[in-house]
Amino acid sequence: MKRKTANQFDQRVLDLYDDFAHGRLDRRGYLKGLAAFAVGGVTVEALEEGLSPNYAWAEQVPATDPRIKTETVAYDSPEGGGQISGLLARPATGEKFPSVVVIHENRGLNPYIADVARRLAVEGFLALAPDALSPLGGYPGNDDDGRAMQRRRDGDEMTEDFVAAVKWIDTHELSTGKVGAVGFCFGGGMVNQLAVRLPEVLDAGVPFYGRQPDAEDVAKIKTPLSIQNAELDRRIMAGAEAFNDALKANEVPYESHVYPDANHGFHNDTTPRYDEAAAELAWKRTLAWFNRYLKV
Repeated sequence: MKRKTANQFDQRVLDLYDDFAHGRLDRRGYLKGLAAFAVGGVTVEALEEGLSPNYAWAEQVPATDPRIKTETVAYDSPEGGGQISGLLARPATGEKFPSVVVIHENRGLNPYIADVARRLAVEGFLALAPDALSPLGGYPGNDDDGRAMQRRRDGDEMTEDFVAAVKWIDTHELSTGKVGAVGFCFGGGMVNQLAVRLPEVLDAGVPFYGRQPDAEDVAKIKTPLSIQNAELDRRIMAGAEAFNDALKANEVPYESHVYPDANHGFHNDTTPRYDEAAAELAWKRTLAWFNRYLKV
């Protein structure tokens, strides 16, 4: 099936999906909401299928790509979930690389996030994509169950899992000791939290449409941040200006980009919310930020 684009849907339908994907609307309410737009021969089932991710579209860099090497790894998270597994991707040649932790959305380490890690490996980075669902058995193979599982995890413990990830990759034998983090949705918010928690360790961060930290915590941030937000993402945009102002007031190196007419999730190339132009520009900015602060 060919991927639909955001302009093929009423914006209210995309907002319904966003509410469902973030737990503000249960499945029953979601389907009831879609029913209002099932007109002209379009069924609720067709709308739901068109909005759901198709991970066949996400593979830009296959695991068999000769430019990279990948493996499954595990690291200890004593203050979090105990032991966390993840994907480690790196260039096929070379001895040491700047490292990046890739943080998933609110549904575990799905194929899209794994592909992002491989994309970073192609660009010369040692990329670690942890799976916060590891203590529950790992990503279950579909996003609906993944979201339900992630809601069962304690939020503070998950934060510790990613703090441990940064510390683990920072001291990895293949790491240069320069470490960054990029995250999407839940992962974007986690990048901001890591900047609060690890100001002396995290050398660069790129949060995509992530929740901003509490105002009183911004003064703790020293990590240079490249913020990627979507104009139509009302939830995240509501706090964007205040966060930018606080970063500026605290003299944190940052840049903040808002992509016109883009929705939350615009970088995820498995759903209609994907915006190719915005995603490509945001990715160029991501790589430029990491090259600037990690390849030094």
